[in-house]
Amino acid sequence: MKIFVDADACPVIDIVEDIATKYNISVTLLCDTNHVLTSDYSEVIVVGAGADAVDYKLISICHRGDIVVTQDYGVAAMALGKGAFAIHQSGKWYTNENIDQMLMERHLNKKARRALSRNHIKGPRKRTDEDDQIFAESFEKLLRKANNL
Repeated sequence: MKIFVDADACPVIDIVEDIATKYNISVTLLCDTNHVLTSDYSEVIVVGAGADAVDYKLISICHRGDIVVTQDYGVAAMALGKGAFAIHQSGKWYTNENIDQMLMERHLNKKARRALSRNHIKGPRKRTDEDDQIFAESFEKLLRKANNL
């Protein structure tokens, strides 16, 4: 099992690496040329800055049983399709049971924003220590589940 992180602007890289170190599992961080990442633990793969280049590279190298950390529902859906596990930076697991609903909600929200000509919306709220704790607990639980399969 390997862990792959869609690392462009990902706030949980340190948590992923800390937990992966504890279990001695390799981590690969993927980012585009607009982001500079270094790591003493993880392999870092830098991909060209084209639209979705990181997403496609991540999906091309992940396999059944791997864990993918991403906030992108489309990447999560493709990872699930390959038999990988996927988790959002909030700690929510993407599953075959919830991914269709999540993709539909994303589509409907985007459509509503377009109809309102309101393309600029507030970003996510500031991340808290509690958010990090929730992610860490959920990620470690997923990692243990993936290891038992």
